[in-house]
Amino acid sequence: MTSRLRHPLTALGGAVVLTLPWVVSWATSIAEGFAPLTTVAVSGLAVLGASFLLAWGAETAEKDVPRAFALAVLAVLAVAPEYAVDALYAWQAGADPGNSAAANLAVANMTGANRILIGLGWSGIALFSIYKATTGGRDDGSVVDREGRLRDAVKLDPSIATEILFLFAATVFAFFVPLNGGIGMVDTIVLVGLYFTYIGIIVRGDVDEHDEQVGVPAYFQAKPRTVRIPVVLVLFAYSGFLILTAVEPFAHGLEKLGLQYGIPEFFMIQWIAPLASESPELIVTAYLVNKARATAAFNALISSKLNQWTLLIGTLAVVYSISLGAIGVLPFDFKQAAEIWLTAAQSFFALAILVNFRISVREAVVLLVLFVSQVLIEFAFIRIYPEALAETYSIYVLLAYTALYVVLGVALLATRREELRLLGERTVANIRGQPIPEPEHAD
Repeated sequence: MTSRLRHPLTALGGAVVLTLPWVVSWATSIAEGFAPLTTVAVSGLAVLGASFLLAWGAETAEKDVPRAFALAVLAVLAVAPEYAVDALYAWQAGADPGNSAAANLAVANMTGANRILIGLGWSGIALFSIYKATTGGRDDGSVVDREGRLRDAVKLDPSIATEILFLFAATVFAFFVPLNGGIGMVDTIVLVGLYFTYIGIIVRGDVDEHDEQVGVPAYFQAKPRTVRIPVVLVLFAYSGFLILTAVEPFAHGLEKLGLQYGIPEFFMIQWIAPLASESPELIVTAYLVNKARATAAFNALISSKLNQWTLLIGTLAVVYSISLGAIGVLPFDFKQAAEIWLTAAQSFFALAILVNFRISVREAVVLLVLFVSQVLIEFAFIRIYPEALAETYSIYVLLAYTALYVVLGVALLATRREELRLLGERTVANIRGQPIPEPEHAD
């Protein structure tokens, strides 16, 4: 009996069981009558189950496709709810061009999601990886133990150079997006073009020497290809269905609970809803870290950031134009312009950290503290001052943090010029399919 309990299909069945209450309530429309707390509980369990299914599908797929491509598919599915929420606001903005609120909400939700991914995702996974390696007694070759206070670090695979360089390009371009008065077709062409160029590069890669798996992925990787590939497709399709149907109600349920406690709607849409929609990605990466696969976890987060920072922004103008019935520019006010600049600046600083393919405890803490402090200051302004005055003060905070991130990023790159040059060389080697040497680091 003990051996049966430990069978990988037991874990698979447990994850599916978590999703069944939501599937039944969604299919029968019972979910529409749920109270907010019930909605959060039932849909939240479905998101949890879907996250494990998605992770197992991606790990199993690594035997047949390049790891970067498998993680890119995982990233797209995991952040699909964020696309759905933003597309909804962009559609409403096009249907009612005179109403600027919907367009501002689309931008706010997008910038909030992107900053959460770095401020909580990148920093949190780095800290969690190091914590697990130092206290869990598990050997994770991607965690480097260094002498000195807060100097332990997560070491990234040099093959991630392609994602980092493409993210750099998208980040530099994003600084110029607000100068055009909105998000238009030029932005779509550039940003979506960057993403599909990236996909075209990684899909040509060879299948990696994949990590030795345990549990569900190991069980399915041992099966013939004729069994393994359909299983991967079913895991991706089912988890994708769950994420698309359950995350939005989960986010809206959290919004309603927040409003009951007096949290402003705009703040909920910018922060709480994106946090809910990013939850599958954060759960998947935490699962990978728990399996001593910190490198794969970070690769997934960076891939998610790349598709959100390119596809998500680029598709907003497309959805807006379709709803408008003509090619148009999704407009936004100056506060949202400042939000985009801050998001680009945070991305710039985070990438400056990663150019040497490491992120230390110290760097992760700085990312986390800067993100949390900015959000808390804005929230304090909302609670203390009248709406107009709070917005003015918020803009000052956004611009100040933008300048701080840029200064820190420039200072970091100034000391890492050689690493930046090597980053470009590794990307070229990656594109050509040449061996990528392990980067050398001074301790």
